Amino acid sequence: MKQILAAMLLAGTVVTLTACGSKKKSEDIIAPRIVKVQPKAPIRMQPYIDEKEVSWIGKTYYVSISRQPSDSLPTVKDEMGQKFVDNVFQLSVTRKDGSVFFKRTFTKKNLAQYLDDDFNTTGVFEGLVFDKVDGDWLVFAASVAHPQSDEYIPLIIRLSRMGELTIKRDTQMDTAAEDQVKQASNDDSDDDGV
Repeated sequence: MKQILAAMLLAGTVVTLTACGSKKKSEDIIAPRIVKVQPKAPIRMQPYIDEKEVSWIGKTYYVSISRQPSDSLPTVKDEMGQKFVDNVFQLSVTRKDGSVFFKRTFTKKNLAQYLDDDFNTTGVFEGLVFDKVDGDWLVFAASVAHPQSDEYIPLIIRLSRMGELTIKRDTQMDTAAEDQVKQASNDDSDDDGV
Protein backbone atom coordinates (compact mmCIF):
# COMPACT_ATOMS: atom_id res chain seq x y z
CA MET A 1 0.00 0.00 0.00
CA LYS A 2 2.88 2.28 0.74
CA GLN A 3 4.25 1.63 -2.71
CA ILE A 4 0.97 2.47 -4.44
CA LEU A 5 0.62 5.64 -2.39
CA ALA A 6 4.21 6.65 -3.22
CA ALA A 7 3.65 5.92 -6.94
CA MET A 8 0.47 8.02 -6.99
CA LEU A 9 2.19 10.86 -5.18
CA LEU A 10 5.09 10.74 -7.65
CA ALA A 11 2.69 10.66 -10.63
CA GLY A 12 0.75 13.65 -9.24
CA THR A 13 3.96 15.64 -8.78
CA VAL A 14 5.09 14.85 -12.35
CA VAL A 15 1.71 15.90 -13.79
CA THR A 16 1.77 19.16 -11.77
CA LEU A 17 5.30 20.03 -12.83
CA THR A 18 4.56 19.20 -16.46
CA ALA A 19 1.41 21.35 -16.46
CA CYS A 20 3.27 24.33 -14.99
CA GLY A 21 6.25 23.93 -17.28
CA SER A 22 4.21 23.79 -20.47
CA LYS A 23 2.33 27.04 -19.84
CA LYS A 24 1.83 28.80 -23.16
CA LYS A 25 3.64 32.15 -23.44
CA SER A 26 1.64 35.04 -24.83
CA GLU A 27 3.04 37.17 -27.65
CA ASP A 28 0.74 40.07 -26.72
CA ILE A 29 2.45 43.23 -25.50
CA ILE A 30 0.39 45.38 -23.20
CA ALA A 31 1.32 49.08 -23.45
CA PRO A 32 -0.37 52.07 -21.89
CA ARG A 33 -2.74 53.93 -24.17
CA ILE A 34 -1.23 57.19 -25.45
CA VAL A 35 -3.65 60.00 -24.95
CA LYS A 36 -3.05 63.05 -27.12
CA VAL A 37 -2.71 66.12 -24.92
CA GLN A 38 -5.41 68.61 -25.78
CA PRO A 39 -4.37 72.26 -25.77
CA LYS A 40 -5.70 74.32 -22.89
CA ALA A 41 -7.20 77.78 -23.08
CA PRO A 42 -4.70 80.40 -24.31
CA ILE A 43 -1.90 80.96 -21.78
CA ARG A 44 -1.21 84.52 -20.60
CA MET A 45 1.84 86.02 -18.96
CA GLN A 46 1.34 87.95 -15.73
CA PRO A 47 0.89 91.71 -16.14
CA TYR A 48 3.47 93.86 -14.37
CA ILE A 49 4.59 97.44 -13.86
CA ASP A 50 8.22 98.40 -13.21
CA GLU A 51 9.08 101.95 -12.15
CA LYS A 52 12.57 103.37 -11.63
CA GLU A 53 14.02 106.74 -10.74
CA VAL A 54 16.88 107.55 -13.11
CA SER A 55 19.49 110.30 -13.01
CA TRP A 56 19.95 111.32 -16.65
CA ILE A 57 21.57 114.38 -18.27
CA GLY A 58 21.80 116.08 -14.87
CA LYS A 59 18.13 115.67 -13.95
CA THR A 60 15.83 113.12 -12.33
CA TYR A 61 13.47 111.14 -14.55
CA TYR A 62 11.01 108.36 -13.81
CA VAL A 63 10.91 105.38 -16.14
CA SER A 64 7.75 103.27 -16.08
CA ILE A 65 7.28 100.07 -18.07
CA SER A 66 4.09 98.02 -17.97
CA ARG A 67 3.24 94.70 -19.62
CA GLN A 68 -0.32 93.55 -20.35
CA PRO A 69 -1.48 90.47 -22.27
CA SER A 70 -3.71 91.65 -25.12
CA ASP A 71 -6.61 89.73 -26.65
CA SER A 72 -6.63 92.20 -29.56
CA LEU A 73 -3.26 90.86 -30.80
CA PRO A 74 -2.97 87.64 -32.82
CA THR A 75 -2.40 84.56 -30.64
CA VAL A 76 0.72 82.46 -31.05
CA LYS A 77 0.75 78.63 -31.26
CA ASP A 78 3.55 76.27 -30.26
CA GLU A 79 4.29 72.93 -31.98
CA MET A 80 1.67 71.17 -29.79
CA GLY A 81 -1.07 73.61 -30.84
CA GLN A 82 -1.13 75.39 -27.47
CA LYS A 83 -2.14 79.04 -27.88
CA PHE A 84 -0.42 81.96 -26.13
CA VAL A 85 -1.64 85.53 -25.78
CA ASP A 86 0.91 88.13 -26.94
CA ASN A 87 1.79 91.18 -24.84
CA VAL A 88 1.66 94.93 -25.24
CA PHE A 89 4.18 97.16 -23.43
CA GLN A 90 3.76 100.79 -22.38
CA LEU A 91 7.00 102.78 -21.91
CA SER A 92 6.77 106.15 -20.21
CA VAL A 93 9.56 108.57 -19.20
CA THR A 94 8.44 111.51 -17.09
CA ARG A 95 10.26 114.46 -15.59
CA LYS A 96 10.40 115.19 -11.86
CA ASP A 97 7.59 117.75 -12.23
CA GLY A 98 5.32 115.04 -13.71
CA SER A 99 5.42 116.25 -17.32
CA VAL A 100 5.79 113.50 -19.92
CA PHE A 101 9.07 113.40 -21.85
CA PHE A 102 8.29 110.23 -23.82
CA LYS A 103 5.38 107.81 -23.97
CA ARG A 104 4.85 104.95 -26.40
CA THR A 105 3.08 101.62 -26.69
CA PHE A 106 5.02 98.70 -28.18
CA THR A 107 3.85 95.41 -29.67
CA LYS A 108 5.75 92.68 -31.49
CA LYS A 109 4.72 94.37 -34.75
CA ASN A 110 6.97 97.34 -33.84
CA LEU A 111 9.92 94.91 -33.67
CA ALA A 112 9.03 92.75 -36.70
CA GLN A 113 11.82 94.01 -38.96
CA TYR A 114 14.42 92.86 -36.39
CA LEU A 115 12.99 89.32 -36.12
CA ASP A 116 13.14 86.34 -38.44
CA ASP A 117 9.97 84.74 -39.85
CA ASP A 118 9.92 82.04 -37.17
CA PHE A 119 9.91 84.50 -34.23
CA ASN A 120 7.44 86.81 -36.01
CA THR A 121 5.05 83.87 -36.30
CA THR A 122 5.69 81.78 -33.17
CA GLY A 123 7.24 84.26 -30.71
CA VAL A 124 5.67 86.46 -28.05
CA PHE A 125 6.90 89.89 -26.96
CA GLU A 126 8.07 88.70 -23.57
CA GLY A 127 10.11 91.45 -21.96
CA LEU A 128 11.06 95.12 -21.92
CA VAL A 129 13.24 96.47 -19.10
CA PHE A 130 15.34 99.54 -18.37
CA ASP A 131 19.03 98.65 -18.72
CA LYS A 132 21.22 101.72 -18.18
CA VAL A 133 22.04 105.33 -18.93
CA ASP A 134 24.62 105.67 -21.71
CA GLY A 135 25.57 109.34 -22.05
CA ASP A 136 22.66 111.12 -23.76
CA TRP A 137 20.73 107.85 -24.18
CA LEU A 138 18.44 105.71 -22.04
CA VAL A 139 19.01 102.06 -22.95
CA PHE A 140 16.35 99.35 -22.70
CA ALA A 141 16.55 95.60 -23.30
CA ALA A 142 13.69 93.79 -25.02
CA SER A 143 13.09 90.17 -25.97
CA VAL A 144 10.80 88.19 -28.24
CA ALA A 145 10.75 84.52 -27.22
CA HIS A 146 9.25 81.19 -28.11
CA PRO A 147 6.72 80.65 -25.31
CA GLN A 148 7.90 78.58 -22.34
CA SER A 149 11.39 78.04 -23.77
CA ASP A 150 14.88 79.50 -23.54
CA GLU A 151 14.89 80.54 -27.21
CA TYR A 152 14.63 84.28 -27.71
CA ILE A 153 15.91 87.21 -29.76
CA PRO A 154 17.40 90.01 -27.64
CA LEU A 155 16.91 93.61 -28.79
CA ILE A 156 18.27 96.97 -27.67
CA ILE A 157 15.99 100.01 -27.64
CA ARG A 158 17.69 103.38 -27.17
CA LEU A 159 15.99 106.69 -26.41
CA SER A 160 17.95 109.93 -26.93
CA ARG A 161 17.60 113.17 -25.00
CA MET A 162 15.89 114.55 -28.12
CA GLY A 163 13.21 111.82 -28.08
CA GLU A 164 14.77 109.85 -30.94
CA LEU A 165 14.20 106.09 -30.70
CA THR A 166 16.47 103.43 -32.21
CA ILE A 167 16.01 99.67 -32.16
CA LYS A 168 18.51 96.99 -33.10
CA ARG A 169 19.27 93.34 -32.43
CA ASP A 170 21.59 92.76 -29.48
CA THR A 171 24.62 90.91 -30.81
CA GLN A 172 26.91 91.48 -27.81
CA MET A 173 27.38 88.91 -25.08
CA ASP A 174 26.78 90.19 -21.55
CA THR A 175 30.35 90.23 -20.25
CA ALA A 176 29.98 92.72 -17.39
CA ALA A 177 29.87 89.93 -14.79
CA GLU A 178 32.91 88.26 -16.37
CA ASP A 179 34.82 91.56 -16.30
CA GLN A 180 34.02 91.99 -12.59
CA VAL A 181 35.31 88.48 -11.84
CA LYS A 182 38.52 89.15 -13.79
CA GLN A 183 39.01 92.47 -12.01
CA ALA A 184 38.49 90.82 -8.60
CA SER A 185 41.04 88.09 -9.41
CA ASN A 186 43.53 90.73 -10.61
CA ASP A 187 43.04 92.66 -7.36
CA ASP A 188 43.69 89.47 -5.36
CA SER A 189 46.87 88.69 -7.30
CA ASP A 190 48.20 92.20 -6.66
CA ASP A 191 48.03 91.56 -2.90
CA ASP A 192 50.13 88.39 -3.15
CA GLY A 193 53.39 90.28 -3.57
CA VAL A 194 52.92 92.57 -0.55
